[in-house]
Amino acid sequence: MNSAVLRQRFAAVSMALHWVMVLLVAAVYACILLRGNYPKGSDLREGLKTWHFMLGLSVLALVIIRVVARLMSAKPPITPAPPAWQMLFAKVVHIALYGFMLAMPIAGWIILSASGKVVPFFGLEFPALVGQSKDIAKQVQEVHETVGTIGYFLIGLHAIAALFHHYIVKDDTLRRMLPGGH
Repeated sequence: MNSAVLRQRFAAVSMALHWVMVLLVAAVYACILLRGNYPKGSDLREGLKTWHFMLGLSVLALVIIRVVARLMSAKPPITPAPPAWQMLFAKVVHIALYGFMLAMPIAGWIILSASGKVVPFFGLEFPALVGQSKDIAKQVQEVHETVGTIGYFLIGLHAIAALFHHYIVKDDTLRRMLPGGH
């Protein structure tokens, strides 16, 4: 691939992290939603909750790597350049998405810690972030659930904007993040 094409697209590591994050976040949501289909205390329900926690912590690890990768590589310009208000709106939504991907796993970790539960991570146990407190667990759980609902909106807005730019505006917003030569 020539250097002109590379400058028009995100770095391969940024693209890979983006799409892995899409799959991880979808899996986190799927686990917590599917658990409601099984009786409380059942092995399957508990397993889905455990996977929700572990995948959520994976999101935290990868978003940190993603921020570092983003800071180390140039962001390709959108061509043709969108109006300034669209760029500002995109920046606000991206900051909100990154905040979401950082805050949600940390909130989940606090909930488990405050509940006195083990914080599982693929055979490891992470240390508690806070001491045991039912009040803290309940308050953070409410925020976690509310922000989880807001996450649907942010993710949907991000996806709709990409599709709008691709199919209506016909710029290269989406193509910059697609793997291959699309």
